[in-house]
Amino acid sequence: MAECLARRRGLNHDGTIAREGALDRVPEMFAPVVDAVRAHLADTYGRTRLHSAYLYGSIPRGTATPGRSDLDLLLALHDEPTDADRAAAKEIEAALDRAFPQIDGAGILLFGVRTLLSDLERHDLGFFVACLCTPLLGTDLAGELPRYRPTSLLARETNGDLALALPRWRTRAAEAATDGERRALARGVARRLVRTGFTLVMPRWGGWTSDLGESAGLFGRYYPERAGQMRTAAATGRTPSADPAVLGMLTDDLGPWLAARYTAVHGEKAPRP
Repeated sequence: MAECLARRRGLNHDGTIAREGALDRVPEMFAPVVDAVRAHLADTYGRTRLHSAYLYGSIPRGTATPGRSDLDLLLALHDEPTDADRAAAKEIEAALDRAFPQIDGAGILLFGVRTLLSDLERHDLGFFVACLCTPLLGTDLAGELPRYRPTSLLARETNGDLALALPRWRTRAAEAATDGERRALARGVARRLVRTGFTLVMPRWGGWTSDLGESAGLFGRYYPERAGQMRTAAATGRTPSADPAVLGMLTDDLGPWLAARYTAVHGEKAPRP
């Protein structure tokens, strides 16, 4: 029974957080996209630049919706990424988005191996690679990272910098000129708030999930007075809204409250250079 409970809470039998995705969970409709990713990366970066590549998000979790889900990739480079590396990633993103209607855009994160394995990133990017990323190419860096548990330290280092994002979001909201820009911003803001709301309560619940609906529901158990706003955030993360009132609620009400509460409970994330 204990092992069954651990699985339901996204944990291994020893209480560490289980890796959440796998290549054999990629839905059949998205398999050609993944094949194209491999080809693009081999042609663009090759072994001299690329140490390893990873999928993350709904596609390797097996929950992607054709036409609505985006393709998320993380590339670990042997050295720190250059402007040329970033420009090449943008070209791959655009090519994939044009070629495959089953994805709603593609996003590629670039980091050097040294950064991903650094002490500073041990409980942020390191956790991300070890638990939330699915190996696609190269040698998996998870073998050089620790096993993670749903602790306050993990909560602090993954989402303890929400307050820094709020001013940027408000500026982007004020400058947004189209419904498309407002929807894109609302989607990103909503997903970040739901993830932060979940990790706020993660140590008390004692597990891990990346599901937006489950995350919002778990948050609501501990903060029922904000449960409705978090459900709205989860819905917006799945189906973005261009309504300025929704975006305003996220950036001017739920966001500031969550940032203050998070700091009070878990503290602030270690500053980055």
